[in-house]
Amino acid sequence: MLAEAQHDGHAGPGTGRRATTLCYEDRLACPRPSRYSIKDAWGLAVDHIDHILIVDDDREIRDLLSNYLGKNGLRVTLAAGGRQMRAFLDTDRVDLIVLDIMMPGDDGLVLCRELRSGRHKATPVLMLTARSDETDRIVGLEMGADDYLVKPFAARELLARIKAVLRRTRMLPPNLQVTEAGRLLAFGTWQLDTTTRHLIDATGTVVTLSGAEYRLLRVLLDHPQRVLSRDQLLNLTQGREAELFDRSIDLLVSRLRQRLKDDAREPAYIKTVRSEGYVFAMPITIAQAREK
Repeated sequence: MLAEAQHDGHAGPGTGRRATTLCYEDRLACPRPSRYSIKDAWGLAVDHIDHILIVDDDREIRDLLSNYLGKNGLRVTLAAGGRQMRAFLDTDRVDLIVLDIMMPGDDGLVLCRELRSGRHKATPVLMLTARSDETDRIVGLEMGADDYLVKPFAARELLARIKAVLRRTRMLPPNLQVTEAGRLLAFGTWQLDTTTRHLIDATGTVVTLSGAEYRLLRVLLDHPQRVLSRDQLLNLTQGREAELFDRSIDLLVSRLRQRLKDDAREPAYIKTVRSEGYVFAMPITIAQAREK
């Protein structure tokens, strides 16, 4: 039933007409396979091959990407839409999902929102879109996508984006080593639970954050009292350089201020530094986890 959804990346065709979303230069040399060591149940180091799920209704694009990413050392699973994606994720896990926006039935935005509200909320999502409209890109990031790529694109760029997203999700915070015993970051009247990735207010009420909101808040908390430019925030949260007129960070700051009930005219938490960027102005401490 899931023969197509479970197509392995090493068996892709790789010949024939190139899809318009890929570039000829993608046939050039392949970099080192994406592997890293993990420990098994006995504490022995084993190689882990990153597993990528590609969800796209265009079969040719799926096969071409499967072939290219497979040759670059990634394990690839293909799904033609939401039904196959759900069926696969019910029984297996992946390291990252490449999700096309423009699909019949449930489109990529709907599926991304579904992923972020369920048990796969921590799985990185990279969205593909044929639209160059800034609004669509911002909406994708609001839904919790970790990054996006506009068609047509070079498969080498997709590979680079995938590796950048995976690298960011696995990095430890640079200055706050949060352990399971102290996973709450406290600031002002708020606490951030870094395990469940949600906010807790002074009354103990949980406030859910989107993936993009959590990443932005975490970057700000990791660099308190330091002015970060929009370019720096975009690179730290999404792993890419800012594009001309890219206002996604401004929108995310606005939404995060709303979550924190921070007055945009006189903010106490996230202050705007004119012509420079933003600074998190509140002191931060590591609190003990609440007893259950």
